[in-house]
Amino acid sequence: MTGATIKRDLRTGRSLWADSHGLGVPVRPLKAAISVDVAIVGAGISGAFMAHELSRDHSVAVLDRRPPLTGSTVASTALLQWEIDLPLTALADRIGMAKAKRAYLRSRSAVDDLKRIVTDEGIVCGLKDKDTLYLAGDEYGHRALEAEAEARAAIGLESEYIGPEMLRERFGIDRTGAIVSQGSASGDPARLAAGLLRRAQAAGAKVYSRVEVMQAVSDPDGVTLLTDAGHAVRAKSVVFCCGYEFPKGVPTPGAKVISTWAMASKPRQRCPAWLRDTLVWEASDPYLYFRMGGDGRLIVGGEDEASPDAHADKAKLKRKCETIAAKLKRLLPEVEFEIDYSWAGAFGESSTGLPSIAPVPDMDHAWAVMGFGGNGITYSVIASQVVSAALRGGADPDADLYRPGH
Repeated sequence: MTGATIKRDLRTGRSLWADSHGLGVPVRPLKAAISVDVAIVGAGISGAFMAHELSRDHSVAVLDRRPPLTGSTVASTALLQWEIDLPLTALADRIGMAKAKRAYLRSRSAVDDLKRIVTDEGIVCGLKDKDTLYLAGDEYGHRALEAEAEARAAIGLESEYIGPEMLRERFGIDRTGAIVSQGSASGDPARLAAGLLRRAQAAGAKVYSRVEVMQAVSDPDGVTLLTDAGHAVRAKSVVFCCGYEFPKGVPTPGAKVISTWAMASKPRQRCPAWLRDTLVWEASDPYLYFRMGGDGRLIVGGEDEASPDAHADKAKLKRKCETIAAKLKRLLPEVEFEIDYSWAGAFGESSTGLPSIAPVPDMDHAWAVMGFGGNGITYSVIASQVVSAALRGGADPDADLYRPGH
């Protein structure tokens, strides 16, 4: 047996967040068989939100074959947006306006919920409210963005279209148009995940590492997880929060794993003042995105490639960063970018930009959470809400949006 999830080398290079302070999460080896209400497989950001939510009224064990936070979480650039990779108008063409509207409004409320959790729990992770600047590009031009801003405003989402003159005047950027939106955020994803796991531990959750789940077997009363530690974990329910290492046997229609690249400048990078409060991305494929960190670093990413393992190529990391830097220079000619960190990682995409949060087919008492698209952390919040509602015997009103094939 080679394990219950697909194995991937999830990142290359050195992520900025790997050197963050305050990442300590106490872990323990699995030295005996245990029994819990909920077993969570994966100790990244999705597993952390799940553990934080469920540990309030369930006994929880988190299992990971790596140390906590060392998969895709530290490869994130943590643009905590409510905007979905697919614009509202384009998503409506795929799933209908009623569902697209619910998906956008739920994404918006999830960012608010994330901010509230961080505040209530006193998690120090550099969380900062941000506006978003979405630039016209080769996928969606200024007319499409104008229609998009109208569609969003019509459902109460704070979005304003600005033309080329105002874009130059306010932001010094030369493009045919853009949408300015409020209500997003940025932060340190590793410190956020660590803080959530520690809060869950304070509520009684236990984190076991390095423990690999080799097999999961369900029966009418629960699930038995067989591990490489030689001890079984018995749970009433199991939630797979394995990021892009999909659980075997879980269908992922329309989803694919690709590669993405990112880099960070040295601290106190000289940048336009507006950039401190604004996330920037563009309606292009591949798209460029960037933001400031709390210490004045500029964090830039993009150049996605439709390959699940291109990110492992170290020579390509250098070339991609040169391409990203050149694109940034064209957009903001006055910014002198000096690379301090560069990294690459696996990244999941879906045909709708929506995640998969659903029961595992042909396996009772099991859920799989796969946060496809650029809103991984926002979707981790939603996943914890959808799954916890189901485990408490209720149903989340938006659960249908996140079931594959719906």
